[in-house]
Amino acid sequence: MRSIAILFLSSLITAATAAEKPISLKKAPGLDKVEANCGACHSLDYVPMNSRFLDAAGWNAEVTKMINAFGAPINPADVKAIVDYLAANYGI
Repeated sequence: MRSIAILFLSSLITAATAAEKPISLKKAPGLDKVEANCGACHSLDYVPMNSRFLDAAGWNAEVTKMINAFGAPINPADVKAIVDYLAANYGI
């Protein structure tokens, strides 16, 4: 019985990950910084998901939160490029 449960769970996990499509963000200046910094810690799916809610100030607050609250190792010199990219391409 235990092996059947393991096989069932394994097939569910495989099916869930097989349907996942890689995210492709808009090509624009700053994309390299977003991919390198944001994508190092979490899926880039969060960018378009949050784009319905965040303007330039919201993206700035989000990047600041990632650095201050979650300890994201983002070079201070890259913050403006990241926020500008997100606001220009995924802001409201």
